[in-house]
Amino acid sequence: MSIQQSEVLYTAVATAENGRDGRVAADDGKLDVVVNPPKEMGGSGAGTNPEQLFAAGYSACFQGALGVVARQEQADITGSTVTAKVGIGKNDDGFGIIVEISAAIPNVDAATARNLLEKAHQVCPYSKATRGNITVTLV
Repeated sequence: MSIQQSEVLYTAVATAENGRDGRVAADDGKLDVVVNPPKEMGGSGAGTNPEQLFAAGYSACFQGALGVVARQEQADITGSTVTAKVGIGKNDDGFGIIVEISAAIPNVDAATARNLLEKAHQVCPYSKATRGNITVTLV
């Protein structure tokens, strides 16, 4: 289910110059980075790239969703981390991405951690946005 414009609480605004080989900056000045294709894709690798930025955003958002779920389940996720691996490669339409999400949750057993991950995947706005569009694997 989508939200209505009147329900938007915050809108991030970023502008790119020269696409994958240039610069991207947020309108408030808090993000201003050089972007370059990684060496594996024939670029200089000197700056960050869209996949790293997506991985950073997805992992942070998923960690937030994990916190929401943990509070509901009364689970202790103190010291936990979430890692998002975003891969890019050629597909039938040109290029596509895949994502792998993992978490280290030191204060719960493996079954509880898996349950929390699966529930966070249902809550996370990034997971909702990508569902049915790209492969996202929880490990």
